[in-house]
Amino acid sequence: MSKTKKLQLTKKEISKKINYQTGLSNPYSEKITNNILVILKELIKKEEVIIKNFGTFQILTKKERIGRNPKNNKPYKINSRNSLIFKVSVNFKEKIEKI
Repeated sequence: MSKTKKLQLTKKEISKKINYQTGLSNPYSEKITNNILVILKELIKKEEVIIKNFGTFQILTKKERIGRNPKNNKPYKINSRNSLIFKVSVNFKEKIEKI
């Protein structure tokens, strides 16, 4: 089994890519990146967000449950929480597999 390093994309890296591909200034690219992320956060809080040919963002509400500490096997309560889910669209997944 081969281990692959996961790529973590930061807002700064996204801004640099926008700057490089569009020729916009760096501060303006950062504003665009921040605005897109703020808009996505606000939309996701209200409902499921579908970006055609890319994927779907949605909030999953996880129920309260009993967990266990693996070190000492003592049970403890895990509180209910919201979790963000991203599902890749079929078209995008097929394009990635062709690369």
